[in-house]
Amino acid sequence: MLRLKGTLVSPFSFFAVFSIILASPTFLSVESYSHRHASTVGQLVLKHDRKLLTQTEHGEISAAIVTDGTKGPYHLQFITLEPNSVFLPVLLHANMVFFVHTGSGTLSWTDDDDMRDVNLRKGDVYRLPEGSAFYVQSSLEAEREKLRIYAIFTNAEDDVYEPSIGAYSSITDVVLGFDTRVLQAAFKVPEDVIKIMRASKPPAIIHAVQKEGKMLVEWQAQLLKAFLGGNRDGFFHSINGKKTKKKMRAYNVLEADPDFENCNGWSLTVDRKDLHILKHSNIGLFMVNLTKGSMMAPHWNPRASEIAIVLQGQGMVRVVCSSNAKECECRDMRYRVKEGDIFAVPRFHPMAQMSFNNDSFVFMGFSTLTTKRNHPQFLVGKKSALRIMDKQILALSFNVSNATIDQLLKPQRESVILDCTSCAEEEENLLMEEIERERKEEEEARRKEEEEEARKRREEEEAKRKEEEEAQKRREEEEEARRREEEEEAKRREEKEARRREEEEEARRREEEEEARREEEEEARRREEEDARRREEEEGATRRETKKRREEKARREQEEAWKQEEERQRRAEEAAAKGWREREKQRGQPEEKKNGKR
Repeated sequence: MLRLKGTLVSPFSFFAVFSIILASPTFLSVESYSHRHASTVGQLVLKHDRKLLTQTEHGEISAAIVTDGTKGPYHLQFITLEPNSVFLPVLLHANMVFFVHTGSGTLSWTDDDDMRDVNLRKGDVYRLPEGSAFYVQSSLEAEREKLRIYAIFTNAEDDVYEPSIGAYSSITDVVLGFDTRVLQAAFKVPEDVIKIMRASKPPAIIHAVQKEGKMLVEWQAQLLKAFLGGNRDGFFHSINGKKTKKKMRAYNVLEADPDFENCNGWSLTVDRKDLHILKHSNIGLFMVNLTKGSMMAPHWNPRASEIAIVLQGQGMVRVVCSSNAKECECRDMRYRVKEGDIFAVPRFHPMAQMSFNNDSFVFMGFSTLTTKRNHPQFLVGKKSALRIMDKQILALSFNVSNATIDQLLKPQRESVILDCTSCAEEEENLLMEEIERERKEEEEARRKEEEEEARKRREEEEAKRKEEEEAQKRREEEEEARRREEEEEAKRREEKEARRREEEEEARRREEEEEARREEEEEARRREEEDARRREEEEGATRRETKKRREEKARREQEEAWKQEEERQRRAEEAAAKGWREREKQRGQPEEKKNGKR
């Protein structure tokens, strides 16, 4: 056991080997191929693909989102602190389960009304509940080793991370988000103090002994006191050299007895049955150390998905997809991983992890457990799930004889972790063959696509040519039709014009005839009128003559009458005069007689 664990902690010139491997085009193509196929479903995140959240000269924090293909996403953070640095207080929005990869330090966090301190060492596992506030300080050791913490953040109910609210928020942001007047009333301090607090915001990670550190520590401590609602003198005591009220101890996987160990490596799982602080969490941890040329036997997890982080070395991972899943949703995968890479294996998916002949393969991770404890089901060895099945039924399943099933199951007496010399290399060769096959398939597909594109272009050009010819033919036909139509239209216009002229001529002729007729009629009418007038004149003349004669006759008769009347009157007058003379004569005689008498 000590020799095996020494594989994890012993000096090893990994970076020299890694540099040689990294310089190889083969490795780059394998990495690219693995990442392309696994990351499409979020099951592989390479170290350089992590998202950098914060970075200062005193440390950095990066994050990765991983899914197991069935649940998630799962949010992982990688916190790295330089020696004697502080990750300033934050308020957790989710449960935090973490593993200490390297270095040492102190975790201080709130538990109800108490501040608790936990000394952190390489291999420690711990959990902080959502709603608690915490900060971390790295130790100043002679080795000056960085404190590296790998953490997963999940919701307590369904172990799923809610990205909309984030994993945590800074205590500074939480408190200073209020208005100055509210803070004055809450802290019972003058406005100047609040202004000093607001003057500059420190980064998430600072150095523990910087000149401004004392002032920063003092008001950060006051913030946490106000946040907790009581006197929290224990906050930052590790920075100020004081002792905290309550000390706790973390669970260390490097000091625990492995669940399984042999010359090929060892494995360890930790869940709520083993560690009381995981009691209210459905997140467990596991760690696997494979020596050179070894393999974690093919197995699947019936009640958990695994999210693994490579701690040391490199290896091959083979994941078999469910036969009932659609190819677009799931496919068999093999990929090569190295230190810092993250890979996830969904529940029920058979898998195997293999180390290369020249390097060990050490990885730890988080398992998403159900309400029941997970017991990995191995396909081979003494603990093979196939051994408990009915041999005849198993033979029928593989369509082979019972003897063949015996040959399949009996030879392997080891279990869990097996010797597998050159298995990783063979997997890599298969991966390379897959890459080459896929490259050829892609080239063939690209060639076919190009040919198809060329064929389509030819067809399009031919179709375009035919279309242009047809268009030209249509244009010519349309032009001919238009010409014929124009000729016909011109002919129709000429015929119409001729008809119009004929009609006009006919109308003019009819009009002339009508005019002649009217003239004839007018002439006849004039003649008739002249005849009538002549006759009338003649008749008038006759009448006038007659009238004249009658008038002349009447005049003569009148004149005769007048003459007769005048004659009569003359005669009358003559008679009257005669009578008068006679009477006068008669009157005169007596007068004379009278005068004589006188």
